[in-house]
Amino acid sequence: MDDALQALTELSNLSRHPLNGGEFNGLNDVDGEEEEEYDTEAWETITKCFREVQSVLDQNRALIQQVNENHQSKLRDNLVKNVALIRDINSNISKVSRLYSDLSVDFCNIVNRRRELALFESKNRDDNVDSAES
Repeated sequence: MDDALQALTELSNLSRHPLNGGEFNGLNDVDGEEEEEYDTEAWETITKCFREVQSVLDQNRALIQQVNENHQSKLRDNLVKNVALIRDINSNISKVSRLYSDLSVDFCNIVNRRRELALFESKNRDDNVDSAES
């Protein structure tokens, strides 16, 4: 889990780097409070997903250890148990894949909403400037 949080922190720092156009690649036109709301939503979504993924991976680690022990024992009953354990491992791998897929969709939705809000606010500012000039 620590590695995942470290990677997220590095990603956050990279997204704020001036060469990348600032936060979220230049979408910092959004009001600071609203920007923070989206950042919080994004971090909560990512953190929740990584916690779920880590939990499933921890379960798989325990299952794999059990499969190895059963295999080393070479007892018929233990080898039969491995069939169910391996099915559980495969099921968990599918779950991790779904979690990452859901994360991707959720994160894209957050970014798209933020872009739409930035465009809307930019348009409103342009309309206000045009109205003031008239």
